[in-house]
Amino acid sequence: MKARIHITLKNGVLDPQGRAIASALHALGFSSVGDVRQGKYIEVDLTETDKTKARSAVEQMCGKLLANTVIENYSIDLVD
Repeated sequence: MKARIHITLKNGVLDPQGRAIASALHALGFSSVGDVRQGKYIEVDLTETDKTKARSAVEQMCGKLLANTVIENYSIDLVD
């Protein structure tokens, strides 16, 4: 089973890297770009076959290491 984890900054948290990306896109001529928010994408291969147990394990991974839950949100997709 594979866990696909998307991590994004919470609303209201400043995103200097997103602003730098937006600025660079404008400099490249993409004038229609508005706000840019940057995040992370992580894939984890799991040997667990029970989706409930897998989700619980990945939730713990996110809470302990993968995401800073003070300033970041995360979503998990499990794929067989």
